[in-house]
Amino acid sequence: MMNKICFFFALTLMIVSCKDSTTKVPNLDSLTIDLSSAKKYMKTLSSDEYEGRKPCSQGEEKTVAFLRSEMKKMGLQAPKSHPDYTQNVKLVDIDGHPDENMTLQYDDKTISLQSSKDYVIHTQRMQDEVGIKDSELVFCGYGIVAPERGWNDFEGVDLKGKTAVVMINDPGFGSEDSTFFKGDVMTYYGRWTYKYEEADRQGAAGLLIVHETASAGYPWFVVQSSWSGSQQGLAGIDRSNDCGVKGLIHLETTKQLFANAGLDFSKELKLARTKDFKAKSLKAKATVNIKNDNLECDSKNLIGYIPGSKYPDEYIVYTAHWDHLGIGNVVEGDSIYNGALDNATGVAAVLSIAKAFAESEQKPERSVVFLFVTAEEQGLLGSEYYVKNPIFPLAKTVCNLNMDGVNPAGAMKDLTITGLGHSEMDDIATQIAQKHDRYVIPESEPEKGYFFRSDHFNFAKFGVPALYAEGGYDHLTKGKAFAQEFKDTYVAKNYHAPSDEYNEATWNYDGFVQDANLYLEIGQLIANNRTWPKWKDGSEFSR
Repeated sequence: MMNKICFFFALTLMIVSCKDSTTKVPNLDSLTIDLSSAKKYMKTLSSDEYEGRKPCSQGEEKTVAFLRSEMKKMGLQAPKSHPDYTQNVKLVDIDGHPDENMTLQYDDKTISLQSSKDYVIHTQRMQDEVGIKDSELVFCGYGIVAPERGWNDFEGVDLKGKTAVVMINDPGFGSEDSTFFKGDVMTYYGRWTYKYEEADRQGAAGLLIVHETASAGYPWFVVQSSWSGSQQGLAGIDRSNDCGVKGLIHLETTKQLFANAGLDFSKELKLARTKDFKAKSLKAKATVNIKNDNLECDSKNLIGYIPGSKYPDEYIVYTAHWDHLGIGNVVEGDSIYNGALDNATGVAAVLSIAKAFAESEQKPERSVVFLFVTAEEQGLLGSEYYVKNPIFPLAKTVCNLNMDGVNPAGAMKDLTITGLGHSEMDDIATQIAQKHDRYVIPESEPEKGYFFRSDHFNFAKFGVPALYAEGGYDHLTKGKAFAQEFKDTYVAKNYHAPSDEYNEATWNYDGFVQDANLYLEIGQLIANNRTWPKWKDGSEFSR
C-alpha cells in the first residue's frame, strides 16, 4: 500500500505524462553517493601527475586509463561497438605563434598593439602561416544576423579582405527589456562561437571580438590563458574559406581605436543596439601573422553503461567533461592548469552516481549511460562529436544530465537551473529539489550564457531534453552574500588558472554531496518509469 501511495504521489507532482506507466517508482532514498570515493576521484584527476588533462597529451593517456579502470571496476558495460569503453575523436591541434605586435596603419601614423596585452588571436585553419595584411578594421556592431528579428549588423558591407570588430554578447544585455533579444539572458547570438560562424559566412579575413568582463562572464586573464597556445578543433572540417584570424581585443584598446578614428565609443555602442546601426570603418588597416605548428591527434570520449532491465533500448545519459587546459603560461611559479573544480568535480560526481547505480541490487528499467567527453574547453568538441556520431540512438535518448563544476562551497538552499523554462526536465528537478526543501531559480547571471558553455548544449541542439543545474546562490547557513563572494572569487582568481587545485582542507563537500545525490535521484526516477520529458512551448530547441 505504501509503495502505491508513493507511486501515485510522484505521478501527481510530475507535469510530464506517465499515463502508460505500469511500473512502480523505487524508493528514491535507497541510493546515495560515496563521498570517500568521490574525493579520491577528484584528488587523482586534478593532481600534477595528470598534467592538466589536455586532450592528446600524456595527461589524457593517464585520464583515459583511470576512467576505464574505474568503470571496469564498477562493472559498467562497454558498448558492443566500443568494447574498450572509448569513442575515438579525431582532433586537429594548431599551436599558433602570433607576431608580438599587430601593426595598424592610419593615413597619418602607424601604431602597434601588443599581443596578449591588447589582443589574443589564433586561427582555425590548419596552415603553416595565416595572417591579415593591410586589412581594414570595420566595426560591425554585435556581429549578428537575425532575420526573425529584422536584424543584420552586416547589411551593406562587403567584408572581403577586411577584419570585423564586434561586441561580445548581444544587444539585449543591459536593456532591461526582456523582449529585446532576451534582455539580460544571453541568446546564442551573443556566444563567441556564433560570432566565429557568422564571420565565416560573411567572408571576413579577420574577426576581433571586443572583450568586456561583465558581458563575457570572465576577466581578460581567462582570454589570455584559454585562447593562447595550442587550440583544438574537430578534424575533417574544410576551413580553407573560413575567416583566417580570430580572437579577442581588450575593451580599453578598442576605445582607443574608436578615438583614433574620430568616433565616440559610447555613442557608437548605443547606436549598435538599434536596427538603425550601419557598419563603419575604424580607418585603420591591420597587419599581423600567425605561424603554426599543426598536427592531427586522436582523443577519446569514454562510455560505460548499465543496461535497462525492461527497456534496454531507452537511454538516460549522464555527462561530464574530463579535459582541462593542460600545461600553459606560468602564474606565480605554477604552469599546470589542474582543473580541480573545472571539471574533476563533475567527473567525480558522475563516477559516484555510476558507482551507486552499479552497486544497487535493483537495476534500472531503462539503460543508464555514463559519458565522459573530451575537449569541452576547446568548444564542446567531444559532446559535439558524440551527438553527430551517437553510440546510442538520440531518438531513444530520453534525457541528458550534465555536471560541470560541482559546488565545493557547502550545502545550498537553492537549486539553480541554467536555462530554466526550456523543458520538462525542470519540473522533474523541481520535484526532487522540493522534496529536500530546496527552492528552484533560474541562473542569477543569465548574461554570461552558461547554457551555451557546457556539453548539455549539444544534446539540446540535437533535440534531447537536458538538465544543467546546481546549488550556488543561497548558502544553507551563510546566505546569499557568502555564496556570491565564493563564486566571484573563484572566477577572478581560479577559473582557468593553475590555482584551480584540489584542496580538501578548504572545500566544503556538503554541496557536492547534495547536488550529486539530487542528480542521482533524478536519473533514478526517470530510469524507472515511462516518462519522456518534452520541450516546452517557446523554447528554440522544441523544433
